[in-house]
Amino acid sequence: MQIIKTFLVASIFILPFSLMGQSTLFQQGSKENILLERLEIKLQTDTVLNFAQIKPFNRKWWALSLSKAVDPGSPISLSKVDQYNVERSKINNLEWTSPNADLVKSRKPIFNTFYTDPANFVGINQKDFFLSVNPVLQLQAIKDDASDEMLYLNTRGAMVRSLVARKIGFQAYVTETQEKAPVFVQDRINHFRAVPGAGLNKIFKGTGRDYFDARGSVFFNAAKYLDLQFGYDKMFLGNGYRSLFISDFSNSHLFLNMNLKVWRLNYISRIMELQPQYTRRSLGADTLFSKKYMSLHYLSINAPKWLTLGFFEGVVFGRANKFEFAYLNPVMLLRVAELQIGSPDNAFIGFDVKANIAKRVQVYGQVMVDEFYTKYIREKKGWWGNKWAFQGGLKYIDVAGINNLDLQLEANWIRPFTYAHSDTLANYTHYNQPLAHPLMSNIKEYIFILRYQPIPKWYAQAKVIYWKSGVDSAGTNYGNNIFLNSNTRSADEGLFYGAPAAQQNLNANLWLAYEVKENLFLEANLSARKYGAAAKNMFASFGLRWNMQRREYDY
Repeated sequence: MQIIKTFLVASIFILPFSLMGQSTLFQQGSKENILLERLEIKLQTDTVLNFAQIKPFNRKWWALSLSKAVDPGSPISLSKVDQYNVERSKINNLEWTSPNADLVKSRKPIFNTFYTDPANFVGINQKDFFLSVNPVLQLQAIKDDASDEMLYLNTRGAMVRSLVARKIGFQAYVTETQEKAPVFVQDRINHFRAVPGAGLNKIFKGTGRDYFDARGSVFFNAAKYLDLQFGYDKMFLGNGYRSLFISDFSNSHLFLNMNLKVWRLNYISRIMELQPQYTRRSLGADTLFSKKYMSLHYLSINAPKWLTLGFFEGVVFGRANKFEFAYLNPVMLLRVAELQIGSPDNAFIGFDVKANIAKRVQVYGQVMVDEFYTKYIREKKGWWGNKWAFQGGLKYIDVAGINNLDLQLEANWIRPFTYAHSDTLANYTHYNQPLAHPLMSNIKEYIFILRYQPIPKWYAQAKVIYWKSGVDSAGTNYGNNIFLNSNTRSADEGLFYGAPAAQQNLNANLWLAYEVKENLFLEANLSARKYGAAAKNMFASFGLRWNMQRREYDY
């Protein structure tokens, strides 16, 4: 990744420094995402929120849209819960918002130093300097009927974000975790030698895992409409619960990100350093892992204002002691560049669409194309090389006129061998985890989510995920496991969704939470899971979560 570091340093000197306002981003799983989705649909034609498929979202953009939503001339009406959430969101984004002054001051600050405002353990908000420092905590007791022992999640850490003269932004997030996950998660960890969402880990007390999560970024505005970010973090592109382009399911990665936003256009060019497959099961003797890289471009246009269209392209590649400089071009079509060097790498293109309708409904979709030949499509014989994925979804807010009762329906179909490659170095993975869909490929998945916030501070959600998968078995590759070499496939034809025999699976979850104080939740979960014909189990959890995303086992 030396090339990215060198390029960043050069950019600092070459690019103009007439910096405009620069902003940090929402943290992963921020509670603001619920309000963001609702306001995007309600406002319908907001040319800022209609780029909300880019996650984590920009705090400055969010503040501009909040102002529009509560402006006296706003075209929408907000429920009492929405109004409460708007005010709390302002408190959580003080560097860009001006909330009610009475709400900003804590009634009982600690030593007149800590929690002077409700959202920040340490909060400094001066003319040219903003600083937020907060603890991070998640403690969960888990009971799984597939295990005799008490399982748990124990995460502690801190997060910091800062803004200097509204020109340079910084943010960091560090946690340390000991986790004894439900048994099916333990099985997945042992099989893939990876903890979902994390990097290197070590065995902890037999069936547990111990791991760090450290992320950080620096932001600056290189020109009026051009933002640069260099850091180590995650990314999600999409409007759905899943993303077929890139998701935040895997470990964080090193990257250099360029974002150009002008008129109703937003363009992203991102260079990423990734970790190829490795066989080391946990921390041990020091070693140096090899590297692979990814380049992606994403162009979205919000025109007309109620409709947003996007074009995605990406390529994953690896070379021994060599970086492929052709992929550094931020505007050239990556598939064209890949063809010009001999077509050795794993290239993708994708399209997405989103439409806000009647200020109550959003329909969305994605298409990811890995490889296809029209000749074999017409023959309808299930040729292995026709590799693509499709997503279709709907969001319906205030269902049946009930305020803050929101429904989401989603379907994801992924053909066998999509995301895989004949060179396993170039498969669509990072740290032994898929970069897009956690269930990988050869699946048909259907998702139902019903979310309700009846009054401030109370949250409830029901989620059901049903999927059919064609599972690799007896050493035969049917295109489900994207880590396998696609040349080891079972056959060239007859590879339809669910081949050789579709296995039916279900993951259902009920979640209830109460916000004790700002960003501090007491919560309970009840989950039931069925995998194939025989594997069934239930597990429940109860715990405390503070300033961080919920740990979910939704695969």
